[in-house]
Amino acid sequence: MEPLHPTTVALASAARPWRYSRPALRPGIVHLGVGAFHRAHQAVYTDLALEQAFGRWGICGVSLRRPEVRDRLAPQDGLYTVAERDGAGERLQVVGCLRRLLVAPEDPAAVVAQIASPATTIVSLTVTEKGYCHDPASGRLDWAHADIMHDLAEPERPRSALGLLVAGLERRRSEQSLPPTVMSCDNLPANGRTLRGLVIALAARRDEALARWIEAEVGFPSSMVDRIVPAATAADIARIGEALGLHDAAPVICEPFRQWVIEDRFAGPRPAWELAGAQLVADVAPYEEMKLRLLNGSHSAIAYLGWLAGFEHVCEVMAEPDLEAFVRGMMAEIAATLRVPDDLDAYQATLIARFANPALGHRTRQIAMDGSQKLPQRLLGPIRDRLRVGAAIDHLCLAVAAWIRYAAGRDEQGRAIEVADPLAHRFAAISAEADGDPEALARGFLELGEVFGADLPREARFVAPVSSWLASLLTRGARATIAQCVRS
Repeated sequence: MEPLHPTTVALASAARPWRYSRPALRPGIVHLGVGAFHRAHQAVYTDLALEQAFGRWGICGVSLRRPEVRDRLAPQDGLYTVAERDGAGERLQVVGCLRRLLVAPEDPAAVVAQIASPATTIVSLTVTEKGYCHDPASGRLDWAHADIMHDLAEPERPRSALGLLVAGLERRRSEQSLPPTVMSCDNLPANGRTLRGLVIALAARRDEALARWIEAEVGFPSSMVDRIVPAATAADIARIGEALGLHDAAPVICEPFRQWVIEDRFAGPRPAWELAGAQLVADVAPYEEMKLRLLNGSHSAIAYLGWLAGFEHVCEVMAEPDLEAFVRGMMAEIAATLRVPDDLDAYQATLIARFANPALGHRTRQIAMDGSQKLPQRLLGPIRDRLRVGAAIDHLCLAVAAWIRYAAGRDEQGRAIEVADPLAHRFAAISAEADGDPEALARGFLELGEVFGADLPREARFVAPVSSWLASLLTRGARATIAQCVRS
C-alpha cells in the first residue's frame, strides 16, 4: 500500500482533504507537544480556519521527549488523517497545516530558533499537566524538578517546555522582535495565567529584565479545549488505511464533538479560528471550570472505578446502570459548584451521550494516567466548594478513594497495576507500609501535600468518607461499593 503523501493524497477519495494552497503555507505557529490531542483539535481548527481566511498559519510541531511522532509523520510530509467516529460511522479528513516537525532532545537549538523567529506569532502547548513542572496544589514552579534544575544549569540546551519558551523569548527580546502570544491548551485552571506565572518565575532566575519584558509584552490568553481523543490502535491504522487506500502511519481517532473557548487577549496576529467554530470570549474561567470539573472530573471517576470494576472502555462503564447512575450523581454534586452561562442540564446530558459513544474505544487506563496531577483541579476543587457550604460529597469522595485504590498498585485479584504517575514511587512506598490496612493506606495518601494541600487532610468531613469508601473498595470490591453509593 502506498503511503499517504502530497503526491498520493488525491487517491484517497474516502477522505476530505484540506482546501487551500498548501505549498504557500509557512510556519507561523509553534506547538509544543504534537500528540494526538493537538492534531485532532487545534490543528483541525487551524486547517478549517485556513480554508476561510488563508494566512501564515502553518504549524511547526515539536515533540518534547521522543521522536516517534516525527518519524511517523515526516515521510508523509506532515499529512495525517483525522477519523471522527460515532454510532453513525466514521468520517475521514486529511489535515494539511502541519508543515515542520522537530524533536526537542535532538536539537533544542532548532526549537528555540523557531520560537524566536519573527514569523512565529503563536506558541501553543499541549504538554499535559505534568509538563508544567509545577506543584498542582499551589500552582508554583517546582524548583526541584529535574528538568527545571537542568534548564537552570544549561539554559542553552533547555529540556522542559518552560525552558524552551524562556530561551526563545530571551532571543526575541535580544533581537528586538515583536512579542508572540503563548497559549496553553492543557487542562489547567486559569491555564494562561498559570503558564504566565511559571514562565516569568523561570525567566527571573536568569534575567530580571527579561522577566519584566515578558510580563509587559507577551500575551498569555487562557483557553478551554474539549474533544475526546482515544489512542489509535493497530486495528485503527489498518482500518483507516483500507478506507483511504493509502497507509497512514499516524492517524488520530476522535469524537465528532469539539469545543475551543479562547480568551481574546493576543499580543499580535492570529488565525481566524472563530471561522472554524472557536469561541472568542472575555473570560474563559466559567467554561474552563465547567469542563474541568464535569467532563474531566467525571472522566477520572469513570477511569478509576471502571477499571477497578473490570471495564476496559469508557462506553462499557456507561452501559452499566449502577456506574451510569454514579456518574450522574457525581455530576449533580459538581454542577452545584458552577456558575456558567451555559445550560448545565443540557451540558451534562451531552457528556453522558459522549461518554457512551460505542465507536471510540476510549480506554479507562489511558485516562487513569497522572492522577496526582489531575485530582486537585478535577475533584478536590469541587470538594472544597461543597465543604464550604456544608453540602454532601459522597460521590466525589468515592472517586477520590477509587484513585487511591488504583494508585496503591494492586487490583482486586492481587495483580500488579502499572501506575503511570510522577509520584508512582511514593505511592508504592505508602502501599507497602500500609500492608493492606485501609486506614493506614488512606492516611498515607492523604498526607501527599502536593495533591491534597494542607487543609483537606485535617478536614474530618472529607477524611472520614474517603477512608470509609476505600475500606469498602478493598474489602467488598468496586461493583458492590458503587451499588451501595448509588442506592444510599
